[in-house]
Amino acid sequence: MVTEGLLKKFKERMHISHSGEDDNLKELLSFSIAFVEDKCGQFNIDGKTNLDIRATELVIERTRYAYNEAVEYFDDNFLSDIVGLGLDMVFSKEGETNEGV
Repeated sequence: MVTEGLLKKFKERMHISHSGEDDNLKELLSFSIAFVEDKCGQFNIDGKTNLDIRATELVIERTRYAYNEAVEYFDDNFLSDIVGLGLDMVFSKEGETNEGV
């Protein structure tokens, strides 16, 4: 679910000050949330844990690529982040983590 906080973070990142594109931005953000959850696992978009913050950052970055009509380059450019986050999410479910390794 796209929160107003997430929309605000994205608009600040992109230096968008108007609200005319909000519906489109919310749709792009929802697609990116679904992508990150599919690749890495469930997370809290407003969460404060390291994993939630990293997942939210991936959502924002993927949405930036989608907004600029370059989403096909996202996977290659963020592959290590996607894989690393996915592994850390799996390890955290098992009660351990490889963060900092």
